[in-house]
Amino acid sequence: MKVRVINEVPKDIDFLHWKLCFQWCEYLYEGEKSEFGYRFIWKDEINHLKPQRGQARIPTIVEMQNLLKEAEKDGWLGKCETEV
Repeated sequence: MKVRVINEVPKDIDFLHWKLCFQWCEYLYEGEKSEFGYRFIWKDEINHLKPQRGQARIPTIVEMQNLLKEAEKDGWLGKCETEV
């Protein structure tokens, strides 16, 4: 499976200089099947994805709400679901 990031908002969180990102993605599966969805994922100090951390730990509900607000402010939260 491959993941194509369509939209993303980062949020700086004081955790070893990593940042938590909220993304709208297309999940591309073998056999030309694909699905769309959101994900939270960590990036390191040189902007590399850290999927080995498994499900992204979101430290507080305030941090999660901030990411959602950023995506809404950027104009793609929710709207991208209707454009698929």
